[in-house]
Amino acid sequence: MRLSLMIVLLSFCTAMAKTGDQPAYKMPRSEVIIIEAVDMEREYSFFIKLPPGYHSAKNAERRYPVIVVTDSDYTFQTVAGISHMPMIVGAFEHSIIVGISYAIGEGARRSRSRDLTPFSLGPSARYQHGGAKAFLDFLTHEAIPQIDKQYRTDRQKRTLVGQSYGGLFGIYALLTQPGVFHNYILSSPSLWNADGQIFALAEELHGETCTVSGRAYFATGETETPARQGGKHNLVTDQARFVELLTASECNDIEIRAEVIEGATHPTTFPIAATRGLMWLHEGANPRGW
Repeated sequence: MRLSLMIVLLSFCTAMAKTGDQPAYKMPRSEVIIIEAVDMEREYSFFIKLPPGYHSAKNAERRYPVIVVTDSDYTFQTVAGISHMPMIVGAFEHSIIVGISYAIGEGARRSRSRDLTPFSLGPSARYQHGGAKAFLDFLTHEAIPQIDKQYRTDRQKRTLVGQSYGGLFGIYALLTQPGVFHNYILSSPSLWNADGQIFALAEELHGETCTVSGRAYFATGETETPARQGGKHNLVTDQARFVELLTASECNDIEIRAEVIEGATHPTTFPIAATRGLMWLHEGANPRGW
């Protein structure tokens, strides 16, 4: 018995040693490019995953939809994994995935708090907020044109995916620059941020213009309420209120799907929402996949 246990332990240690000597796994058809935000004097990493057959000669003239994800240090791997097999078998349409990471040299909290939020919290806040306009301008006028130039993108089919602050940023983009993205997957959006000022902005724009357009998928986890997870923010009721506000005007040309995901928490809502959103917005020619 002791001898068998010793053999098992030695085999495990040997396997661990061999594993440590191996190269890191590389995501297929992926690369990283750096894009400078000139006006903001910062640089950002953009993670790119190309669809199957992108480099094939038969697809040399083909252009592809673009799926843009914020917070890509987490979300890029998730969306790339979710879509990998569905794209191969045709359940999802072949698309280019673009992940926007944080400003180079900055931590995630500092970068996302500033870039993904529309409203300032004042000088007493731990992290600067309110940089969404500048960040969206950077994407619109610098980053997206560079990606369109470097890759064969379909400029009429661009989807923005965001979770939490990323969901709030997506809503801000939908309200203020609706032509930049055509589809949205927005999970657990932080509509509560800055005392819910995004509602006031939506109501203001709602009274002045009807430019909101496209298709938007919203999802929040069932447990994202004070009663279930503590805290003071109720993301379930916030989502319902915002969707009602968006759909109140008949002149807004927007198609919305919204759901509360049973049992999901703030961290676990995103993978489910991304899957369901892509199934709706980027369904392929072979939805069953086999």
